Amino acid sequence: MKKIGSKWFLLLLVSSAIFLSVLDLFIVNVAIPSIKKGIQGSDGDIQLVIILYVIGYAAFLIMGGRAGDYFGKKNVFIIGILIFTLASCACGFAQNTSQLNISRLIQGISAAFMVPQGIAFIPFLFPNLNEREKAFGIYGSIAGTASVIGQFLGGFLPDTNFFLAGWRLIFLINLPLGFIAALLAYKFLPECKLEKPSLKNNGLILERVTNLNEEEMGGSRDKSFRSFDFLGVALFMLALVTFIYPIIRGRELGWPLWTFIMFTVSIPLSLIFLFDQRKRLGSDREPLIDIQLFKNRYFTIGLLTALFYYMVQDSYFLINAIHLQNGLGVSSSLTGFYFVFQGIGYLIASFLSIKLVIRYGKYVLIAGIGTMILSLCFHLVVLRAETLHTAIVLPILFAYGLGCGTVLPTMFTMSLKSISSEQAGAASGVYLTFQQIAIALGVGIIGGVFFYILGDDLNTYAYTQAYQVATLVNIALLIFVGVLCCFFPHKRSTR
Repeated sequence: MKKIGSKWFLLLLVSSAIFLSVLDLFIVNVAIPSIKKGIQGSDGDIQLVIILYVIGYAAFLIMGGRAGDYFGKKNVFIIGILIFTLASCACGFAQNTSQLNISRLIQGISAAFMVPQGIAFIPFLFPNLNEREKAFGIYGSIAGTASVIGQFLGGFLPDTNFFLAGWRLIFLINLPLGFIAALLAYKFLPECKLEKPSLKNNGLILERVTNLNEEEMGGSRDKSFRSFDFLGVALFMLALVTFIYPIIRGRELGWPLWTFIMFTVSIPLSLIFLFDQRKRLGSDREPLIDIQLFKNRYFTIGLLTALFYYMVQDSYFLINAIHLQNGLGVSSSLTGFYFVFQGIGYLIASFLSIKLVIRYGKYVLIAGIGTMILSLCFHLVVLRAETLHTAIVLPILFAYGLGCGTVLPTMFTMSLKSISSEQAGAASGVYLTFQQIAIALGVGIIGGVFFYILGDDLNTYAYTQAYQVATLVNIALLIFVGVLCCFFPHKRSTR
């Protein structure tokens, strides 16, 4: 290994992948109104700016993790960051919505390849279990910090209009970050050959290890990639696109016949995908998704809670950013400042919840959901033209962040606590894939409700009405998540 500094420097280097991927999700959330105005896109176009990124990430996440086994984790890490950076550049210079959304899809796909490699380096760099747990904690805090920075920059950069770039800066900022990270990785990052570590069934570790399966820890390179389920990836992505795309375009086009045809096609595609996964499992070929995991009751409950929770997670940012900026006339910079308080609340609660869940289990999760619901009720009262005051908005957003920070790590821990350490890598990969699907569904469905109620009357009253209806839907989803959480076991797993 080439020497520079210490393994902690290399930890920061491999964490650049998760930093860039999370930054680009949250920075867009706040900048959506500026992007729509600058690119002259429709409501559906700006929904796709978010959705295509997460679809690309979800469809290729598991494949991205296994690609490192065949091509080398260092090589895939560097190539992934370079493609992500070039795709960011393409986003920044896009002249129409088609160019922007194609570039966003490529961003998501490249993120699915670079992020798992960064995670897989951590057990190699930190063979000591105590140091490894600390390293995963730092890695998670970097991801959380990226979300806060993204929310701030998503509001601040479009208002600066530096070099007349405006909203394009939110993508172009990735250029120096990405190229510096790739250069440093090429020069200093070693290629890792992992010995299989002993993983504790610990929520902190399980939350961070997304694709640390047996093959990533020293399995056959030929077996890990040549037997990969390319057909499964194609079917999975087609099923997602044929279901989500008509949800977005159908509303603004008056639901033409092709939208119903796409909906109909998505059903057999999903069934064929599930049949293919079962067939591969029965023939001892590694499937994209191990459907045997669904036999675990608590894991299945965890996937359902994640599905409905993450439908709220990103749709919240979409409708709030649009309502604040377009409906209530709040500047982009001030909107970003508002969301920073939400992010600070998230960071504080996420650190506290890791310790609390060990003692109080599912009740921490239920308390977090309750906090989010109560905060959203205050959102309905406060986020109106006649009651909008910064001094009131900030604590309400901070409280919402506290709820989010309590829910996210706790939900992951509760979902995987009954999973054996041998299945932890596969289960966490499935969980994170469901997470991305839910984000796409939430932006498509809840965002669709918002734009449907808004209609063509672009006045403050119409925005407020649309926002309140969409927020009530999110409250209903969170209530359902809270009910599902009651079915988790209370006692901590002793496995």
